[in-house]
Amino acid sequence: MKYIIDESCGGKTVKSYLFGTLHFSRALVVRLKEKENGIVLNGRRVVVTEVLSSGDVLELAVEDAERGENIRQTEMPLAILFEDDRYIAVNKPPALPTHPSLYHYDDTLANGLAWYFAKKGRPFVFRTVNRLDRDTSGVVLVSKDKDASAKMNRLIAARKADKRYIALVDGDVAEDHGFIEKNIARAEESIILRRVCKSGGEYALTEYTVLERKNGKTLLCATPHTGRTHQLRVHFAYLGHPIEGDDLYGETSPHIARQALHALELSFDHPFTGERVEIFAPPPEDLKKLLKEYGFETVFQESRGSSQEVLFFPRK
Repeated sequence: MKYIIDESCGGKTVKSYLFGTLHFSRALVVRLKEKENGIVLNGRRVVVTEVLSSGDVLELAVEDAERGENIRQTEMPLAILFEDDRYIAVNKPPALPTHPSLYHYDDTLANGLAWYFAKKGRPFVFRTVNRLDRDTSGVVLVSKDKDASAKMNRLIAARKADKRYIALVDGDVAEDHGFIEKNIARAEESIILRRVCKSGGEYALTEYTVLERKNGKTLLCATPHTGRTHQLRVHFAYLGHPIEGDDLYGETSPHIARQALHALELSFDHPFTGERVEIFAPPPEDLKKLLKEYGFETVFQESRGSSQEVLFFPRK
């Protein structure tokens, strides 16, 4: 299983993460230590005393049955956007972590999905295709089996899945359409913050289109062509237009209690059927209210045959 280490677990040892965050048994940890690639951090085998940093990728050679048992079941409302035999997509609300971590053992999307599949009598293994920050809302896609996960990961790595976000940023962005092509690295003084760097770091490319400008704010449609930690937040702050309410890379907002960032769409050719899948996640109430407060009256349209309010933006 692959875990992306979030900011709350940076500084913990692998051992502490396995026992304290994932609640693995001692026997399971011993088995992982004995396997050749049982515990792999950022592509290399490590011992359990290795210290984790936010954004690290931890891979554990754990069997499906073992993994499913370590996620507690928590009943919660789930806004399911798409589901078939291989994948399920949920509109994650703000303030909901994607997977369990320190202080969030049973109040995450993974816990909710564990309950959902238990109700259906189906074994559950949390194989998320894309991960959103706790306070970023929108589409989260989860694979239902190993084969589906492997195929989707290859598709993502080949950049054959299209991700679209909406973001409200400070100031008037000058160009109607543009690219931000700047490498991103972890800031030396922090285990949480990322920064644009001139050399080193990881390649990162963001494309954006201005949807509307109002009252000193710009509403953007953004496509991260790479998947770096905090990529959109870092890139727009670098551009001089931090995302509204982003207290890490900008300032808090009196109008919204989080960064105004929403994963609106994920689209791809289904790895098994070849059919085009387009998954839309209507923006949550806090973001709709924020946009209305700033005067973005023309942003919303009624969807065909439904009273559900969805965001409209130009498509290529």
